[in-house]
Amino acid sequence: MASAIQKISLSSSRDIPLNKLVLSQSNVRRIKAGQSIEELAADIERRGLLQGLNVRPVLEDDGTETGMFEVPAGGRRFRALELLVRQKKLNKTALIPCVVRAAGSPILAEDDSLAENTQRAPLHPLDQFRAFRTLLEKGLSEEEIAAAFFVPVTVVKQRLRLMTVSDALLSVYEEDGMRLEQLIAFSISDDHERQAQVWDIISQSHNREPYLIRRMLTEKTVRASDARVRFIGLDAYVAAGGHVMRDLFEADDGGWLDDPTLVDRLVIDKLNAIAEEIRAEGWKWVEAARSFPWGHTRDFYEIEGTGVLLSEDEAASLHALHAEQEMIEAEYAEADELPEAIDERLGEIEQAIEALEERPLAYAPSDMARAGVFVSLDTDGSLLIERGFVRAEDMPVVEDDADNDDGLDHADVPEGNEASECDRDDVSVTEREAEEDEETGKPLSDRLLTELTAWRTLALRDAFAANPRVAVTELLHTLVRDLFWQSAGTDCLEAYVREISLPVHAPDMPGSAPAHALRQRNEGWKHDLPQDDADLWHWLDRLDETSRMALLAHCLSFGINAQYERMPSYGAVSQRGISDRLARADRLASALGLDLVEAGWQPTVENYLGRVTKAHILEAVREARGDAAAARIAHLKKGDMAREAEQVLDGSGWLPKALRTQGPVASDGDGEMVSGSADIPDTVAAE
Repeated sequence: MASAIQKISLSSSRDIPLNKLVLSQSNVRRIKAGQSIEELAADIERRGLLQGLNVRPVLEDDGTETGMFEVPAGGRRFRALELLVRQKKLNKTALIPCVVRAAGSPILAEDDSLAENTQRAPLHPLDQFRAFRTLLEKGLSEEEIAAAFFVPVTVVKQRLRLMTVSDALLSVYEEDGMRLEQLIAFSISDDHERQAQVWDIISQSHNREPYLIRRMLTEKTVRASDARVRFIGLDAYVAAGGHVMRDLFEADDGGWLDDPTLVDRLVIDKLNAIAEEIRAEGWKWVEAARSFPWGHTRDFYEIEGTGVLLSEDEAASLHALHAEQEMIEAEYAEADELPEAIDERLGEIEQAIEALEERPLAYAPSDMARAGVFVSLDTDGSLLIERGFVRAEDMPVVEDDADNDDGLDHADVPEGNEASECDRDDVSVTEREAEEDEETGKPLSDRLLTELTAWRTLALRDAFAANPRVAVTELLHTLVRDLFWQSAGTDCLEAYVREISLPVHAPDMPGSAPAHALRQRNEGWKHDLPQDDADLWHWLDRLDETSRMALLAHCLSFGINAQYERMPSYGAVSQRGISDRLARADRLASALGLDLVEAGWQPTVENYLGRVTKAHILEAVREARGDAAAARIAHLKKGDMAREAEQVLDGSGWLPKALRTQGPVASDGDGEMVSGSADIPDTVAAE
């Protein structure tokens, strides 16, 4: 017969006056830092004691009980009760519920203390979320919940943010099907259908990282830091019925706007409203767009405006603003950091000064009647207004012997579009050909090479304009070749300085850092030039040497051409000439130390990754992040692979070979400089 299972006996419990309790020296919790006794005392004051103390009788030397009890387990609660007594909030004789261990127990007091502190299970985050949600539904505010549990309000908000996650995903997390970080990533969107789609995709993938979940949930959204959002304002978007997705767990730079169509409509509406105001000034036409192509004004004539003098009141205001600015800067010259209010005031002063100093030019009504204005967004989200452009058909007919007094700067009149237009690739291919291409390292398309090298040309122009010494050296090199060698090759630098158009370019190029720098530099010089052409030569002659060289470099920079072009066999320029141009561009880039990463280029789906084969994508990831990173995305389809690669390559500094600056170039022994233009089709070099 099986023996009966021996039943255990539990220690008895009783209420003991607080002044009969002492803290045991057997309590294993010795370190007092971070114990938050004050918070526990406040919680006991609010809701009472939720858990009793574990005590043992204190014995005399002969083994008899003294009537006192020591507390080996529950010392933090005991200290909190003592604090309440000192605060006059609890009587020192108050009865405390205790579990009394027998004096002769074989279980050591240290054993009880250690067990109580180690055998506790922390509350599951999902249980905490559900508890907070229940309290919220029963009428408590987020602040009241935070105060009751002595946690920051942000913690409560973060836990309650999980309410946006679907019950299906909460169940997956509850069953350990995903990590807490992954569940948190889903909380940025309240679209349960999209959450399910994303989980269905990544649950079958090796990569389930939270950043990928966030990116997939926000891939069809607009960042709050986007130039369009800065232009229209977040409040206007919300007022129009838009919703902003926020991430309460990580820095989200203002969040994501989940209705790109609404954003674009608000941008266009605001631009059109501004365009109507400008049209009322008397212009013949006004064009408004989010952005215009690079070089969109090159085929227009430009009329000259005159500066508007400040009124006496405006001049006095400007003087007062400058004086206040100088006083503040002098007062805080030694400060490491400005107070927030002072920094805000300086910003207001700078804006007010800019509004007074950089006012629109005034134009003659007769000129405005045949000229127009371009209205668009600048790269920082500010309004960009370009006034005073005349179409060729609107130009007045001027007789040869008539005085040239039409207000136009004829030195800037374009000679026509002399630049050759790059043939556009036929981007439509059959599905079978596309699938075959994805499995091979097929050379980059001619159009993509042209776009990449157009980007490089723009950045090269900016670096060229910023280095007058190299600019003059390149100019002399070109002139000497033409004068002494009668070189008929196609030079990287078109020394007669005709602006080379960049008609084929990626969408991100007009808003890039080099484009902004060139535009700002050009506007600065244009502002400084004399209005009268008769004074121009003398003005240039009186410039200091540094300014003369800087202006020379700036003018020459517009002749820089580092573009790849696929020329027809009967073209005026051969592919050998294009190859020579690119080799010289490489040498110039090396001399300038051109770095396209510093210039702002980075690989995206739009400008590179979505335009090349899977083999090229994997090669890029492998070069930038290693074989393991490439292996993690190798199984993906082309579109998913491109989007994932964009995230992986972000911040890596990786560049396609066509954009890389080679090391110092060397001579081939015949006086020609040799430099390898990477990623250019072999047929170019063979011709």
